[in-house]
Amino acid sequence: MSITKLISKGFIPRQRTLLTYDTQAEALQAEQLKKLIAKASHTEWGVKHDYHSIRTYEEYALRVPVQSYDDIKPYVERMRHGESNVLWPSQVKWYAKSSGTTNDKSKFIPVTRDGLKQMHYMGPVDCVAYYLMTRPDSRFFDGKGLILGGSHAPNYNLKHSLVGDLSAILIENMNPLANFIRVPSKEIALLSDFEEKMERIARSTINTNITNISGVPSWMMAVIKRVLEITGAQSLDEVWPNLEIFFHGGVSFAPYRETYQQLIRGSRMQYRETYNASEGFFGVQNDPADPSMMLMLDYGVFYEFIPMDELDKPNPNIVPLTGVEIGCNYAVVISNPCGLWRYMIGDTVRFTNKDPYKFVISGRTKHFINAFGEELVVENAEKGLQAACAATGAQVSEYSAAPVFMDADAKCRHQWLIEFSVAPDSIEHFTQVLDQTLQQVNSDYEAKRYKDITLQCLEVVPARANLFHDWLKAKGKLGGQHKVPRLSNTREHIDEMLKFNE
Repeated sequence: MSITKLISKGFIPRQRTLLTYDTQAEALQAEQLKKLIAKASHTEWGVKHDYHSIRTYEEYALRVPVQSYDDIKPYVERMRHGESNVLWPSQVKWYAKSSGTTNDKSKFIPVTRDGLKQMHYMGPVDCVAYYLMTRPDSRFFDGKGLILGGSHAPNYNLKHSLVGDLSAILIENMNPLANFIRVPSKEIALLSDFEEKMERIARSTINTNITNISGVPSWMMAVIKRVLEITGAQSLDEVWPNLEIFFHGGVSFAPYRETYQQLIRGSRMQYRETYNASEGFFGVQNDPADPSMMLMLDYGVFYEFIPMDELDKPNPNIVPLTGVEIGCNYAVVISNPCGLWRYMIGDTVRFTNKDPYKFVISGRTKHFINAFGEELVVENAEKGLQAACAATGAQVSEYSAAPVFMDADAKCRHQWLIEFSVAPDSIEHFTQVLDQTLQQVNSDYEAKRYKDITLQCLEVVPARANLFHDWLKAKGKLGGQHKVPRLSNTREHIDEMLKFNE
């Protein structure tokens, strides 16, 4: 009997619990809110909002306003300087560095011991639990997992607190027993220089029996390509013949899927998406045939949702999980065991099922283009690119898009900077299919494109090889949680990128 067969038996109790998600969603969520309020009732925040007297969700929603990072920043700064019992009981040591707000270069998200245990470490466990449910032939634990993470950020450390990418915090606090089933070593995993890290990971794992990999698709692809360069192999199966699963997250997998399928040709290979953010672990793809993810309901996280068409209203209609509708885009609001209370995390989701609750990530509340009323979101962009690639034989490695508000001929359009790993048969054909598909999947974009009155046909600018890599490197954002901004309502990012294309 393989080691995996033996270890798999230990997942059976958790697998049974996960099955209750189908029927117990409302009860599970009510329990999370009750526990959160009870735990934090003696904190400064809990006393301020009289958590002792809260008995219902309606009272909680009435008592506690929706928060942005700018709202909680004064509390977080005090916590980083050593104050205890502010947003969550006890002193908080670790903070996950995330992309910034309008006013700040970076956000520092509290990561408590309770948050690590209840959310961030339960997520990977459930990824494996779901995977083993549908993969009785798995040899997952017969080899090792390659986990590609970020690094610490010592320049942000204070006397009483430490800062790093979330993945680095997870590696730093991981149970030592986990080191027997993962690579690379902690020394390599926490390197801040991504190019050095990539080289050392590639060389140190070539002769390791890797059965599973986890990380952000763009950064993992860089490691895989380096492994193939060093070994001279044509496919990763030649190097790691027992590789069977890639748990990915951080960015949409759609632009990378075809390239991965060429780099890893084995028929056993599967891909499962995860939704692990600095603010918590929220979703796991449980079915390889369904791109939707299960919403994780018993991680100590209480969810609320704001319809995107109400986001900018003074009093938007905020609903708990039971109030969501299938097909509607929602901004996600969470309360969690890291002291985030009714905190809007900046992501948008669309539910595909309510029995059980399953969803896809549709974009970001600020990563969209709505310069002319077109309300283009990342989900639209991904569908358009998939169609254009399918029609022209192209493969996209990275992209970013922004509006051209008015050129020399008084024309307005969207400009797409795209780095192709395989060029299309013609840029004109690719552009045409992309534009037509965006009109098919977004009625607002279609209306603005009507007779070229408001918006002209979009423009595709082919990017040179490694342009996005070089842009991120210049900004000190290689590896870790850093991502290329896909859609922007301003030209701040794309104008910088275009200078790298000259």
